Amino acid sequence: MDTKAAPRRVWRHRTGELVLGTRTLLMGIVNVTPDSFSDGGRYFDPARAAEHALQLQDEGADLLDFGAESTRPGSDPISADEQLRRLLPVFRRLETRVRVPMSVDTCLSAVACECLEAGAAIVNDVSALRKDRELAAVCARYRAGVVLMHMRGTPDTMQQNTHYDNLLGEVGEDLRAAVSLAEEAGIVRECIVVDPGIGFGKSYEQNYRLLGGLSRFHGLAAGVLAGPSRKGFTGEFSQAPADRRRFSTAAAVALSVLHGADVVRVHDVAQMREVTDIIDRFREIHARADE
Repeated sequence: MDTKAAPRRVWRHRTGELVLGTRTLLMGIVNVTPDSFSDGGRYFDPARAAEHALQLQDEGADLLDFGAESTRPGSDPISADEQLRRLLPVFRRLETRVRVPMSVDTCLSAVACECLEAGAAIVNDVSALRKDRELAAVCARYRAGVVLMHMRGTPDTMQQNTHYDNLLGEVGEDLRAAVSLAEEAGIVRECIVVDPGIGFGKSYEQNYRLLGGLSRFHGLAAGVLAGPSRKGFTGEFSQAPADRRRFSTAAAVALSVLHGADVVRVHDVAQMREVTDIIDRFREIHARADE
């Protein structure tokens, strides 16, 4: 556990930059899907999705992540046209109302391009630019912020291969390769954040080991993002459904921040902001004491 935050850095994106290392940033999740594992269907209507996004912003989200395709284990991909049919009405409703950067959660260049034109500033790609080779060029052209997530295979196959001889080392090398691919396409490192992919092709035990090793990924890019919110391992003991894992998610968020996450992707922004505020304050006090 590290009582000190990582040094101050910036994460550049299409419309500006976010400061990392001074306080924990929260990425609020808006699932515009009928089948997401945690809240599928609740915000499928564009008006409801937009209002939910504004609520998360008011609760303290530093950025908002919009996804139109479920990436739960075993899920099937959907077309670019269908993703855009779901996403663009939401972005249009928020164009003049949102104050924080918007991210689009997609692996497809056509979706990213249209959403960046509609106001998105960041692309969150669970395939780390492997699925659509044109996506890197799109992100470079728009100078978008990028999240590169680690996952073996696809959401449909990822849980079939969870063996690692050296979990942290192998995930780190895969992320390093993804960053190199991005840089070769013209994406500058200050625009990139890496995500080790908690819950994506990992066992419950491996998820805990990743939580404890997040600081190992500092230096690969501008920062590190963790996404433990409502994941299966947070329901291991309670057996609670995804939307009732708030307390266990809070514990996982705390572990993420204490072990190196600069950004945490969450569903319950108001509650997780309380968690991160306490940790950030704890670090501030200890930093002053060490001076």
